[in-house]
Amino acid sequence: MTAADRPPGPPPELDLDEQIAIYQREYPEVDPQVEKAVTALGRLTRRMNVAYARQLSAVGISNAEWEVLKALLVVGKPYRLGPGDLAKRLGLTPAAMTHRIDRMVAEGLVTRERDETNRVRVIVELTDEGRGKWLETMRMASAFEQDLLQDLSPDERTQLGEVLERLLRRVEATQPDAGGRLEDLG
Repeated sequence: MTAADRPPGPPPELDLDEQIAIYQREYPEVDPQVEKAVTALGRLTRRMNVAYARQLSAVGISNAEWEVLKALLVVGKPYRLGPGDLAKRLGLTPAAMTHRIDRMVAEGLVTRERDETNRVRVIVELTDEGRGKWLETMRMASAFEQDLLQDLSPDERTQLGEVLERLLRRVEATQPDAGGRLEDLG
């Protein structure tokens, strides 16, 4: 197929083995097993992020808003945190958190009120609508994830989870700042 015969748009992504062969040609010391595993993991992550972004868009929330909803939900009932605690959990500046909360209050996803026991402190609380949006995205994500892993047996799913958890622990131990944002590394 010539360049003129290709459909418009970006060129298709190389097959993993083709990409690894090119890497080996240019850098013979590369371990093809390692490179194939991390390249496949990177591609899978990218495609999963696109799928999740589509689901969030269908529900009418952004990934940034979903992260706030999740942070409030995981603390448990009554699903409340101060803006500073939210900012720390999400790796945001207080100003960025304030802007995000302003949008979410306007959309009815969270409320922001003064703490009755400490009038200086502000509390952000998940609304029923915010919890409903979070649950809707979780239902969609669960269906997508079940489909994604459908070809794996229960034992293979367990093994995959354990292997990925070990990789995650290694990165967390050797790159403790890797949980933050790329902008923070500069």
